[in-house]
Order: sequence, then C-alpha cells, then structure tokens
Amino acid sequence: MTISRPEDPRWLEISIDIHPIAHEAMSAFLFDLGCSGVVLENFRDSSLKSYLPFQENFEDLRNRIQVFLRYLAEIFPQVRSPELTVSKIEDQDWSRNWQRFFHPERVTRKLSIWPAWEPLPASINGHVIRIDPGPAFGTGQHATTRMCLEAMEKIVPSESWTLLDVGTGSGILAMYGTMLGAKKIVAIDTDPEALRWAKQNIELNGLTGSIAFSSIPIEKLEDPCSVLVANLILGEILDIFPNFPRLLNPEGLLILSGILEDQVEQIKNVLDSYEFCEPEILFQEEWACMIAKKGSMSKSAG
Repeated sequence: MTISRPEDPRWLEISIDIHPIAHEAMSAFLFDLGCSGVVLENFRDSSLKSYLPFQENFEDLRNRIQVFLRYLAEIFPQVRSPELTVSKIEDQDWSRNWQRFFHPERVTRKLSIWPAWEPLPASINGHVIRIDPGPAFGTGQHATTRMCLEAMEKIVPSESWTLLDVGTGSGILAMYGTMLGAKKIVAIDTDPEALRWAKQNIELNGLTGSIAFSSIPIEKLEDPCSVLVANLILGEILDIFPNFPRLLNPEGLLILSGILEDQVEQIKNVLDSYEFCEPEILFQEEWACMIAKKGSMSKSAG
C-alpha cells in the first residue's frame, strides 16, 4: 500500500463524521479515490479520516465526496447530515501512518490480535492472530468483528466441523476457525483486493493451505458446512440470506453481525421465516451479533 511521493509535499486530510453503518461503503469509496489508508481514531467514535496526495483543485474532490454522501443517505436512513472536512496538511508518511491506530489487544477471552509490524512477546496466553489489514476490514477492534470471534468461541462444535466465512475481509474469522479446530474452511469475498490481503495474513500466521479462498458468488456454492459466519451490513445479509439454509448442515449454526440494535427484529423475522431456532444475541456498543441454529425442517432456498 505504498504510493509515490508528489512534487508538492503537502497532503489532503479528509475527515468524515458519518454513522458507523456506512463506514465500510465510505471507506471503499475513499480507497477508490486513491486514499492510502482509512482510520478510525476511536472505535466508539463515528469519524473516518483518510489521506490523499495534495491536489490544487480539491474542491472537485470535495464535490465528488458530497455526491457520494448524498447517495449513502438514500441507502442508509441512519445517515443524517454527515460532516465533511477537507484540509491541507504538511508532508508525513501517511501511506503507513494509520498503523499507529492499531495496537496489540486481547479481543476475546481466548484471543489476542497482534499487528504484523509489532514484535510478539516471549510468551502470551491463548491464541494469537497477526494482522496486516491493508484496505480490508477486520483488525478485531471493531465491535462487529469482536462479537463474531466471541460467538465462534461459544459455539465450537465438539465433533469435526467445517466453516464458511462470507465476506472474509482481512481473513481474521477464517483464521480463528482454523485455530478453533475447523477441519475445512472456505472464505469468500467479492473484492479481489480483500482476498489478496487475506492470503497475505494467512501466510503471516503460518496457515497457508488451511483455508480455501474464493471469489465465487455465494449463489454458486454447493457444499454445506457446520458453521456459517457473515459479518456484513444489513442490506447484504438480506440479499444473500436465502442461500444460508442450503449451505448449512442440519442443525448447523449461523453467526450474523454488522447489524445495528434497531435492526435485530428485522433479522429475527427472517430467521423465523426460514425456521431457524430462536437466536442468541450479543450486544456491543450499538451493534448486535446473532447466533442461530438451523431447524431440522428449514425451508430450502428455492
């Protein structure tokens, strides 16, 4: 994620205060504009910051971002009057400076996440995953990822089990599945850049060969699994939900996150319509994670 240094030693700092539900879409747009990194200064905050090489006519840039913000407001009712600031700053190594926001941290009772550029201690209790997230989501610091990791710890089957990670991002959930004993793991993502970074993280953790990565659409997957985890936004979950029952074994377990508290009832209704059992729900901040068992008589996707 290196960039060439411009002749003008200044940079543009883009700061956007927007509802967390739109963070992923907003970040993807900023990367498409050429930003070298997107950071949340405080994971309880709603502000995104990103950095671009300086350009004189940055009002055009501001206008493009404002058009996209209006588009997001049409998709997400929670997005109301996001605040946008574009300002000039002096030269710094912003291409990797976002790393200072990502620190070693115990994210569940059994798991610690370690940045790739930080040395590991001589000894540490529990599992450790090293991460270089790049432009992909999933450092374990966001509430939705934490809850998915916690849910995986809670429901690890006692017998041989398999995992499907839908929208794998940085690969963190797939890697933890390996550490928790999954015998077969398939991780899919429609973003080739996310898959590239996920594969690098797999190599970083010495797990090459333990996870099958694919960009195949979920509609074309055939083999059912014991556990399916999807940390996505509500709209994406609803779009692909009809595929979940057929991709789960009888009494298989579904873990869903990326859901806001006020969206829980909507997901519960969908689970009920496909005859999943009453879900267990985890909450952190304004987010929810739902764990549901497939009923033995779940309806097929057709």
